[in-house]
Amino acid sequence: LASLHVINVASTSMSDTAAASRPRANDLAQPFLRGGSLPRVAARIEAFFVRYRRAMWLVHAGMFVVFVALLFGPALLKATSDNADAFGDFAAFANAAIWSVWFPLVFLSVIFIGRGWCGLLCPMGAASEWANRLGPRLAIPAWVRWPGTPIVSFLVVTVWAQTAGARDHAEAIAIVFGSILIAAVALGFFFGRNKRAWCRHMCPIGLLLGVFSRIGAVDFRAKRPRAGGDAWTEKTACPTMIDLNRKTESRHCIECFRCVSPKSNAGLYLRLRPPGEEVAAIREHNGNLSEVLFLFTGTGAALGGFLWLVLDSYQTLRAALGNWVIDQQWYWLGEPGPMWLMAVYPHEREVLRWFDFFLISGYMMSWMTIITAALAAATAAATWLARRAGGDAPFGRGFVELGYQFLPVAMVSLLLGLGGDLFEALGSLGLGAGVINFFKGILVLGAVSWSLGLGWRLLARQGVPASARWLPLLPGALGSLTVAAAWYPAVFST
Repeated sequence: LASLHVINVASTSMSDTAAASRPRANDLAQPFLRGGSLPRVAARIEAFFVRYRRAMWLVHAGMFVVFVALLFGPALLKATSDNADAFGDFAAFANAAIWSVWFPLVFLSVIFIGRGWCGLLCPMGAASEWANRLGPRLAIPAWVRWPGTPIVSFLVVTVWAQTAGARDHAEAIAIVFGSILIAAVALGFFFGRNKRAWCRHMCPIGLLLGVFSRIGAVDFRAKRPRAGGDAWTEKTACPTMIDLNRKTESRHCIECFRCVSPKSNAGLYLRLRPPGEEVAAIREHNGNLSEVLFLFTGTGAALGGFLWLVLDSYQTLRAALGNWVIDQQWYWLGEPGPMWLMAVYPHEREVLRWFDFFLISGYMMSWMTIITAALAAATAAATWLARRAGGDAPFGRGFVELGYQFLPVAMVSLLLGLGGDLFEALGSLGLGAGVINFFKGILVLGAVSWSLGLGWRLLARQGVPASARWLPLLPGALGSLTVAAAWYPAVFST
């Protein structure tokens, strides 16, 4: 009887222990510590989007209609004159909306809302996901999942937009952005299972928004995080294939709020944070070489895309190479190319030839190579000096970590190069050239200062003593100032 009593007590104890380890309904309703900045504001924002997330398809549908109208409407309704008013001509309005408002403000928005554009407003991502519901849902191939794919996509689209004249010609806007829309729908139709393979792996805009979202104020964190770092999986509710309980980085999160359930202790929650927090602790947030290479190459490509338009050295090079091509009797290079590839608009007095296409592309790639080499050399020097000063990171990991210090400089570079029409719009509002140039200068100096601050914090994370931190910070400062100096024509041009 005593033995039976002991067994009964033991089984009862085991049963109580098992019951205690299982979550109860009341436990799931218990509040958790949100933390971060302005937790009450974060909770209200979260509650709002969770409440209306089922109606988001209406927003996406409306944005799709607007986007298609802005892309293809101007090609059908050409501007009445070169000086057409954006408020009196639809074609001029569409051009201003895309290049003076949408493009630059989407860049800047990542500081405040991360990739919120992608999940809440982007019509391309929504169209790709809609197409996925109708397609064969094939496995995503390895070449799509390659980390370098979005970098190649970004560089191709950046150069293509320059040679096609997407800033100046309605047909070019329709061709370039219409092709991107078709590619997004096609990729979504064929690959993935109820996912957004386009947004995760190939979107050129999603790449830069994702990288820059690391310095943003928005973060989605797991309530029950698992160790092991970020992981890719299709067995998840996340449309961009994030293993939710292992999420540590912001790059792939499009903030669709599908993973958020405020009444549950599972899933993710919205957390607000000081801008730059994730980058300063990048070793805990899946920093990787592909992102650092994008920061370097994207900065150089954007710079080259601006400088070929303003520098006399480009015209000098064009004249010299043009004479050499004639001497070689390569007359085919003087023939106009296809309109889908380069600007061929004789009625608007702009006709690019194969010679111009190769020269513009080569000029942009040359600047990309120069800036990439300069920033890589600065990062390598900073890494070596940091290790000599007591830093704990191996060279490879230290290089990746310190490469992120150039993120603010890269962001402003893309804003000046690809979203520069914003400043022209400010001029049309009555601001003088001096005020606009002052504003540009503040942006550049602010980016350099922010990059220096991030470099200081990254070195601190690596264990470099404060007294010795200034030496490995110098190469980063030199790299940032080199980029700032290269943008001098953009800062002081009207």
